Amino acid sequence: MQRLLIIDGHAILYRAYHALPPLTTTSGEKVGAVYGFISMLLRTLADLKPTHLAVAFDRPEPTFRNKLFADYQVQRPKMEEDLVGQVDSMHEILKKMRIPFYEISGFEADDVIGTLARQARKCDVVIVSGDRDLLQLVSKSVKIYMPIKGLSVSKLFGEKEVMEKFGIKPGEIADFKALIGDPSDNYPGVAGIGPKTAAELIGQFGTIENIYKNLNKTSGKIREKLIAGEENAFLSKKLATIVTDVPVELDLTSSKVANLDRPDIRSLFEELEFRSLIPRLALDRKETVSDKTRGSKKNMARQEKDKISSEQTSLF
Repeated sequence: MQRLLIIDGHAILYRAYHALPPLTTTSGEKVGAVYGFISMLLRTLADLKPTHLAVAFDRPEPTFRNKLFADYQVQRPKMEEDLVGQVDSMHEILKKMRIPFYEISGFEADDVIGTLARQARKCDVVIVSGDRDLLQLVSKSVKIYMPIKGLSVSKLFGEKEVMEKFGIKPGEIADFKALIGDPSDNYPGVAGIGPKTAAELIGQFGTIENIYKNLNKTSGKIREKLIAGEENAFLSKKLATIVTDVPVELDLTSSKVANLDRPDIRSLFEELEFRSLIPRLALDRKETVSDKTRGSKKNMARQEKDKISSEQTSLF
């Protein structure tokens, strides 16, 4: 079975930018986020062994969600200038590495990812992101590989893991957020409805639409809150729902994972002063005797990490 790895470009760059100390080349170029992104990319390729790879990015222009709700994400700080420059650098580096990336004005990377995942019908899909909104895409063939500790430890979320963690099914996440809102995206939900009540309502009725068709079956105080917040509930669901019909087309041929252990990429990493990453380009490199005996503590940590990765990969 083919496996498509889709990386949430902005989410991973942002995480790397804040997880690592500032890194600057001898020429003065800021590269910390780029280094972290590539390091995680190589680790994930080695751990999950996908046959295909793509990256999705946000665009700087407003999206359709901003048109639906003027205050959508209005409280978020502007992206740091150092990071803006590294997004541009990441685009150029991916081109040189022959890794396709997708972005489209008017939509978020989440929507692009959702569309690519839907189009990859013949593949198992793994989405790499720390964005919990993407958990709504989880299905039998789609999983989320989510960093849970910096950039070094990640967990694979399938349907079972989402249910265990949040008490709702992946397909119910947009309805759940329609009720409780989302402070990080700055949309309201239904005032007075918290996660526990929202989960109970969804467990009983399934969707926002069905909840409002059965208001007479809800208790008095909850019914009052739902009636008062009806407009916000339906607006919030539109904002929370990932679009899966963005006008982009997945090209599986160009997405096929290429050999990265090439002279041009080695030269690129030398130029970026990412020398510690060069040995990791050989994703299937066999451990040598000197590797095994060099630094017992590092080897023990690596073995534990490999054990975790093996357990997570086995979820397939």
